[in-house]
Amino acid sequence: MPNAAANTILRIEDAVNDTCPWSGKPIAADSLTLYNGAVVGFCNPECRDKFAQAIRGFEDALQARRAESAGVNQ
Repeated sequence: MPNAAANTILRIEDAVNDTCPWSGKPIAADSLTLYNGAVVGFCNPECRDKFAQAIRGFEDALQARRAESAGVNQ
């Protein structure tokens, strides 16, 4: 989600977490993103980007399920 915060300056002190959810290591100032309006930190940009990819996958799956339930793909 590097572009999710393109117009917003994210600050490490605003992060809702102190450790990376992927590695358990301390978060870094260059590895922050916004998620549901909150600053979330990661230990490095790779972990941040892995999170963004996972979120996109979940969102795509949810969208497909909603379309199927609405009869769009039938």
